[in-house]
Amino acid sequence: MPPPRIHPTALVSEKANIEDGVQVWLHCQVREDVRIGSGSILGKNVYVDAGVQIGRNVKIQNNVSVFHGVTLEDGVFVGPHVCFTNDKEPRAVNPDLSLKGADDWIVSPTLVKTGAAIGANSTILCGITLGEWSMIGAGSVVTKDVPAHALVAGCPARVLGWVCACGKRVALSGERARCVCGRELEAAGDGSVGMRAVPLC
Repeated sequence: MPPPRIHPTALVSEKANIEDGVQVWLHCQVREDVRIGSGSILGKNVYVDAGVQIGRNVKIQNNVSVFHGVTLEDGVFVGPHVCFTNDKEPRAVNPDLSLKGADDWIVSPTLVKTGAAIGANSTILCGITLGEWSMIGAGSVVTKDVPAHALVAGCPARVLGWVCACGKRVALSGERARCVCGRELEAAGDGSVGMRAVPLC
């Protein structure tokens, strides 16, 4: 895999860990203690805050803000203009009108699990998990955990159905579903909410 390709206009901290095959395009900013896994792509004007963890083969489109406390696992897609938040009680100042500092608020971590896709212009509130292979419809405001393989949309986002890892919507028959691509899903039987892929024999 080739070494990272970083556009001359991008600002990448020397304390960031950028693996081979990563592409960082125009006007991006990557802060200290960020890790970006091999093969990932950051489109134009992406901001990656300090300490963010990004897995392998992640695609982040133009004008996305990924703030401190966010983890993107392998294969995640983040559409243009998506914004992640990290403070459940945001204020610029304390009650005495003194400017808030780093010790005056608590980061609420957000986890986006393997293969999940987030549509353009969505807002992801902090302190939640987006499940494996879930799909967030464009323009959604996501306020709570999203199950694995769930299709959600709206403000606030609600579960509308289920999707395969290939991205196609699947129809349930009882607690199972079969995609046109041949993959099968079944209701998670381990006490969690959502669907999971049926192991291939």
